[in-house]
Amino acid sequence: MNRINIKLSEKKKLLSIYFTAGFPTLNDTISIIETLEKNGVDMIEIGLPFSDPLADGTTIQESSTVALRNGMTTKMLFEQLKNVRKTVQIPLIIMGYFNPILQFGVAEFCQKCAQIGIDGLIIPDLPLAVFEQEYKTIFDRYNLKNICLVTPQTSEERIRKIDNISDSFIYLVSSSSTTGSKKSFEKTQQNYFGKVAKMNLKNPQIVGFGISNRETFSQATKHQKGAIIGSSFVNFIKNNEISEIQNFVKQII
Repeated sequence: MNRINIKLSEKKKLLSIYFTAGFPTLNDTISIIETLEKNGVDMIEIGLPFSDPLADGTTIQESSTVALRNGMTTKMLFEQLKNVRKTVQIPLIIMGYFNPILQFGVAEFCQKCAQIGIDGLIIPDLPLAVFEQEYKTIFDRYNLKNICLVTPQTSEERIRKIDNISDSFIYLVSSSSTTGSKKSFEKTQQNYFGKVAKMNLKNPQIVGFGISNRETFSQATKHQKGAIIGSSFVNFIKNNEISEIQNFVKQII
């Protein structure tokens, strides 16, 4: 069974952390992953930097720019991760835009992910229909989960279609804006979380965009299985040592 599904079966609320590979420095990737796992994080999203990250806010855009300047590439990321499963057991997901994956070759990318122990991919700009028609068989061949995003603007019909094609979790985007930290969620967002929960989908949902502290984590996981923290963590590692990551995690869970 895929590590994501095993983790989702645990009777607890899950904390997933996103960071950009190659940031703050090129060779921080493995140290960050190992330190996050050591301090109780349940899943990790490894950001593959891209020059035009449309869904990302300023913080993650800037981290991508720095990572690319540092020399991070798809090939470099795979090289850094080649032995990651010798020390890390929790699910690892690569989050990135479709262009670099297409340039690498979708089948080759998925094969490489399987070889090094990546469990899933989040590709915000890969249309669902294109995935289903052209790439689902490749993902299935390599036991990779394609994690789809749902936003407050997504129709119930489309949510159910995404739920039908998915077999891990659904990435529940908290708002229609780009990524970024918030101190708390508005009532409309909390109602949206509750509305999706009442749809009784077969796949659990994990909330992303806007989670930055214990309050927003609690609000996001009241109805959903877990939450993803990105911008707030990227800001933290920009200004603190990797050895201090435990302090960040302690303020969330």
